[in-house]
Amino acid sequence: MVAFRSSDQGKTWTGPKVAWDIPYNQHGFVPLVPRGSKRIYAFGTEPIFSMFDRPENAPIGYRHSDDDGHTWSDVTLIRPVNDPDFRGMFVMRMCETGEGTWLLAPHTGVNYRKNAVTTRLYIMRSTDQGATWTLLPDPRPNGWVTPGAGHDRLEEGRPISLGDGKVLMLARSDEGHLWKLRSDDDGKTWRGPDPTPMVHPLAPPMLCHLSDGKTLASFFHNRNTPATAGSIGAGQNRGELWVSLSRDEGNTWSEPRFVFANSAGGGTFGGYADWCVSYVDLLVDGREMHIFLSHQFRQVLHVWFEEKGLHRLPTRAQINA
Repeated sequence: MVAFRSSDQGKTWTGPKVAWDIPYNQHGFVPLVPRGSKRIYAFGTEPIFSMFDRPENAPIGYRHSDDDGHTWSDVTLIRPVNDPDFRGMFVMRMCETGEGTWLLAPHTGVNYRKNAVTTRLYIMRSTDQGATWTLLPDPRPNGWVTPGAGHDRLEEGRPISLGDGKVLMLARSDEGHLWKLRSDDDGKTWRGPDPTPMVHPLAPPMLCHLSDGKTLASFFHNRNTPATAGSIGAGQNRGELWVSLSRDEGNTWSEPRFVFANSAGGGTFGGYADWCVSYVDLLVDGREMHIFLSHQFRQVLHVWFEEKGLHRLPTRAQINA
């Protein structure tokens, strides 16, 4: 894991610098700074060789830094009280609720059996700042999955606190839309999953608050073309980025507006990676939006613009006109 740093609001960057030196690879850095604290936590999947159930399932753990991310503690592995040997995958943003509860959403990774792929989504919940954890809705293998015939996947959940004990979670599915789950009791119990109107392939949810702390911005790909033999349709599904806003806690969403697309064509990895502008993260600094994206799984790009520019982005009808 390497770190880059900016001291001028993202205009210039220094790095890369190795954040922590470990003998195995990681695929994501999920930050959390608890309210009233300057400590930075870094959560992620920890595929320690002796604890790695290939191809994807490993312990989930976290490190912390008290010097603004210059140095980090050793890893602490999460051992839920009701499933202490949990193995899964985790890379999406987590949240701290108004009550101080920490929520993160791992999933059990691909399990190839009889040419089928199965995944299950979970919530890890801690009410004591990481000292103890509970796995919801139940221990493995009883996680959430997309209902209905022909779909046996639900993964990469992104919980976001709405205040007053309410939490919304968007999740990745192979059904063709983002799916949602809701909690009204600080993440103890959940209802759903239910589909949203946002058209999306098998790719991550990208959900953040805008500067008012209330408006939700969901970035998604707005296309789901079935792949056929020899086609690149599935890869191009991740080639466009659109955004919809919600001002009613995710109950309704605005008409999608176009943000950007990858016009670079094929890359080096093949398939979905060649066109990919996915796994977007958003940092809102005042009225300025900073988007960080994985471009073709080859480089990280930084795009920024004023938040008010969201409302000037074109709809599909405007593009077609």
